[in-house]
Amino acid sequence: MERDKNFILGVYDDEDVLLDAVTKVRESGVKIHEVYSPFPVHGLDDVLGYKRSKLPIAAFLFGLLGTTLALTMQFYMMKFDWPMIIGGKDHAAFPDFIPVTFELTVLLAAFGMVGVFMISSNLKPWGQPRIFDLRITDDKHVMAIDIANNAGLGLDKISEVLKSSGATEVNKKSFE
Repeated sequence: MERDKNFILGVYDDEDVLLDAVTKVRESGVKIHEVYSPFPVHGLDDVLGYKRSKLPIAAFLFGLLGTTLALTMQFYMMKFDWPMIIGGKDHAAFPDFIPVTFELTVLLAAFGMVGVFMISSNLKPWGQPRIFDLRITDDKHVMAIDIANNAGLGLDKISEVLKSSGATEVNKKSFE
């Protein structure tokens, strides 16, 4: 069976039931593909065992790039390209560079984080989003389990684990 094609979905009404269900399902040996929720659920990433995001590192690096580009640009323009003496100050008066440096740092950090987030979340412009259940944008929480990753377990066992963990519905979803 192919990976990322066939899923069993457990639909939950309440986030507290969902948090308990994730723990029960993982303890029973079922590998969870992903959990979808209409709003952030505090503690869900810890229960799923996700590692801390590396997005802050990307933000720092893009901010550092913005700072470097801003200082280099201003220093080049004021010292070599078009040197001007403004108010009797030196050509490279760094206190005057602070506002532009700050703004370019924030701009590149923000654009860089958005780009990295879009790519890492598979939200590329050419990507096709997978909608497991339309109600995940409204009021339901959905736990998606890839059947191929749980080949040793039967469909009936996975469905039973989901029902016993508090799922109001258990559905099968296939993507072509």
